[in-house]
Amino acid sequence: MNVLEGVENTPGDDGDAPLNNRVRLVRSDELDGYAALSGGTVGSRNLWMGRVEHPPLSTTDNHHHGASEAGIYVVSGHPVFVFHDGTQEVRIAAGPGDFVLVPPFVPHREENPSSDEHVVVVIARTTQEPIKVSVPELYQLTEAGTP
Repeated sequence: MNVLEGVENTPGDDGDAPLNNRVRLVRSDELDGYAALSGGTVGSRNLWMGRVEHPPLSTTDNHHHGASEAGIYVVSGHPVFVFHDGTQEVRIAAGPGDFVLVPPFVPHREENPSSDEHVVVVIARTTQEPIKVSVPELYQLTEAGTP
C-alpha cells in the first residue's frame, strides 16, 4: 500500500479549483471555519461536510437548510433536535454514535441542554456549500413546501 505524506490539494487547469480526480484529505486542524469538505476547500460539487460544536446551554435559531438534506452524526454530547409536527414541538434527544436526518426545508433547531458538556456533531449536506435560512418560528412543512 502506498501512503503519501504531505499531499495537498493540487490546483486544476484554471489555477484555482482543485482537481476532482483524486482522494482529498482535510485534517481536523485545517477546517475552513466549520467546513471540511466543500466546493471551496476540496472542489466538491454535491456535498458539504463539516464539524459544528455547541457549547453548554446553547440553542441555535430556528432555521432550515433549503433544498439540502442534512445528515448529522453525533460525535459527543447529547444534543436535542426540535421540529414542529403540525400540532406541537417535537424534541428528539440524541447521543454519541447516533445519526439524525433533517429533510429539505424542514424548520428545526438544535439545543445543548447540558450545563457542563459540549456537543460536537459532523454534518453532511447535499449541496457543496452550507445553506442556513433563519425562520421566526418552527412550523410543519406542507407538501407545497410552505407553512
